[in-house]
Amino acid sequence: MDHSWQGSYDTALVVFSYIVAVVASYTVLGFVVRISKSSGWQRWGWLLFGSIAMGMGVWSMHFVGMLAFSLPVPIAYDLLTVLLSVVVVILASFLALFIVGRGTIGRKKLVAGGLLLASGIVAMHYIGMAAMQIHITYKPLLFAASILIAVVASITALWLSLYFGSKHKGQESIKKLASGLIMGAAVVGMHYTGMYAAEFHPGVAVNESGVILDQKLLAYLIAGATLMTLGLSLFGIYISNRFSSKESELEVSEKWYKSLFDNNQDGIISVDLDYRIIEYNDAVCRLTGLDGDWLRRQTIDQIFSFIAEEEQEKTRMKFLASLQGVIQRYETAIYHQDGRRVELSVINIPVKLNEEVVGNYIIARDVTEDKRSKEKIQHQAHHDELTGLPNRRRFHQILNEKIQEKNTPFAVMVLDIDRFKMINDSMGHTYGDMFLQEVSRRIQVALKDNHVTLSRMGGDEFTLLSHAEFDQEHVAVMAQDIIRMISQPYRLKDTDFYVTASIGIAVYPMDGDNAVQLLKNADTAMYEVKKNGKNGYRLYSRELNEQLREKMELEADLRRAFEREEFMLCYQPQIRSSDSKMIGIEALVRWKHATRGIVSPGVFIPIAEETGLIHELGSWVLREACRQMKEWHTAGGPLIPVSVNLSSQQFHQENLAEFIISILDETGLPPQYLELEITESMMMDPTVSTGILHSLTEHGIRISLDDFGTGYSSLSYLKHLPIQKLKIDRSFIRDIASNANDKAIVATIIAMAQHLNMDVVAEGIETQEQLDILTESDCRKIQGYFYSRPLPAWDVEQGFFVPQREMPSKA
Repeated sequence: MDHSWQGSYDTALVVFSYIVAVVASYTVLGFVVRISKSSGWQRWGWLLFGSIAMGMGVWSMHFVGMLAFSLPVPIAYDLLTVLLSVVVVILASFLALFIVGRGTIGRKKLVAGGLLLASGIVAMHYIGMAAMQIHITYKPLLFAASILIAVVASITALWLSLYFGSKHKGQESIKKLASGLIMGAAVVGMHYTGMYAAEFHPGVAVNESGVILDQKLLAYLIAGATLMTLGLSLFGIYISNRFSSKESELEVSEKWYKSLFDNNQDGIISVDLDYRIIEYNDAVCRLTGLDGDWLRRQTIDQIFSFIAEEEQEKTRMKFLASLQGVIQRYETAIYHQDGRRVELSVINIPVKLNEEVVGNYIIARDVTEDKRSKEKIQHQAHHDELTGLPNRRRFHQILNEKIQEKNTPFAVMVLDIDRFKMINDSMGHTYGDMFLQEVSRRIQVALKDNHVTLSRMGGDEFTLLSHAEFDQEHVAVMAQDIIRMISQPYRLKDTDFYVTASIGIAVYPMDGDNAVQLLKNADTAMYEVKKNGKNGYRLYSRELNEQLREKMELEADLRRAFEREEFMLCYQPQIRSSDSKMIGIEALVRWKHATRGIVSPGVFIPIAEETGLIHELGSWVLREACRQMKEWHTAGGPLIPVSVNLSSQQFHQENLAEFIISILDETGLPPQYLELEITESMMMDPTVSTGILHSLTEHGIRISLDDFGTGYSSLSYLKHLPIQKLKIDRSFIRDIASNANDKAIVATIIAMAQHLNMDVVAEGIETQEQLDILTESDCRKIQGYFYSRPLPAWDVEQGFFVPQREMPSKA
């Protein structure tokens, strides 16, 4: 009867064999990762070293497991067979690692590598078992199970090693250790399953060629030596990983640098201490137009020859300074090969090794467009967009610089265009801008032989700074030349327009030692010219300050006059000369100042127009005149019209007709009893004035042309515009008795009006002789002091309305 021996295990060695298996598995993971990342001779080295470590690790675990097993009798081992088992597992490990370590691993490679490794492990195990000098048989199911475990363990080991090596970078050591524990358990499981499948049969004599081993001592020696070898392998992998990591970082860093260098939009040149160009990027070729092959053979001196001549010395000095270890930033310019100038912003960065400068990076950026844009913005910030002249800011800069010199006296002039507002309001802003451009051109022509800075401050105001030493006669000639040039006719919309200029002059340092004071005083002198008839020039004097102060006080009082109800209307009758009967009346505003008494309209009306108060004042006059006339009509008449003057600003206000009709509705005065007096200056743009006048006359309002003959407009508007009455200006009446020209002009106006079926009113009649001359010329409607000065409403009513009401009852 065949009996088999039952062996026993040394628990400590069993545990020790598991530890060896775990360490071997952990080492395998590291080797697989290294092999997959290596190439060339390094890969073959890792393959050889990895297969030896792997084979020895698995074999050591197997041999320690074998030695942990004890039978009732000592067992001898065939050393050649044992050595064969080592060779087999190492060879199988090499082939498995070779397959799975090449390129991208798929299922086929993984299975093939796993089967090779499993074959090696199984062959190593059972060849090792065959080295025992005892008859051994195997239980078929357990034998098959051990092979299956070997296959699964091998494939799992390879998969885990590749999985953690390629996808999971975080906590890599912990994950590899967990994998090692799993793989170690699988390898140990295969070994002890195979051992459990074995049956040892007594009765077979020990082969004398075999060697009986001291199981415990040898097991510990083999395990210890193997652990040390595997530990050294792990340490080698660690050191290799460190170096590989550094190499990888350097390689990545170099690729980042290379990408930044090659693809940078800025031109980059690296230069050594011998000025040789070591490297450059494509942007350098674009910036310079130079060929890359040419650049590669040159020194930086050849590049300097293309730099703009005025920038060469500065650029060279900056480059040399950077070689002393100091970063240099500056702007320069280079001429492209196509001839255009390229503006550059440059940084020279010294390159240092061991604290010594070994070269230089020159980084250049094309800022041509940026510079042009900056210069354009700078120009726009200091120049008037319409005329191209220096603006207010630039003029102040130049004036302050001139003052800082403190050399000699000089003149500052402020120029304002008279009647510009009339052109701008009637013709529109487009023609107003064209007019201003022509004015600036004419002033420059007048100043062509003088060293003068001309500036547009805004609107129609210009300033001039004479850089020559002040000479009153010379300044006077300049002012006269400017006035003469400006007074020539301007052709706009096929019509000639005439304007004049008012110029105020202040002298440094007599009239001010700073820019603000000089301009203020020149402005004061200019307004004095306007006040005294315009079209001239005047030097500042200290008396003007007092006048300006008085004007400012009047402006402040004018704003309060509405609240204090200081305005009143006076009325001047218009008389029919044939029977001295009142046929109309003109409303004239007066200001009854609390301390100054009656202020003349010639004083406060210009202030109201400058400040914009003319709208409020004009509305009040219109409303009060209509109310008063309606009251006189209600009281018994006579039913005559009232004339009200419209300012240019009122005439051009939006919805003028609707506004006036609303006042008529409010006061109850029928439209035919309102007569609006306008001036020739409002007729400058017929396309605008025609629409306004027609909208007024369509409602029954009458239009009278005031101050006829004093403007510059064409007479053609008389036949196109709905004008019912002409008023002959008092300037023609004043000397009519002694001036034949005035007499002829008046007679002509009267005859022309009669032929156009217009009424004619002569204003400013003060003497019987003036009246007789007008009567002879068939002018029947008179207004002036000869009959009555402007009177308050009560006095007009008692002196003219009441008597005419009573005339029918006396008849």
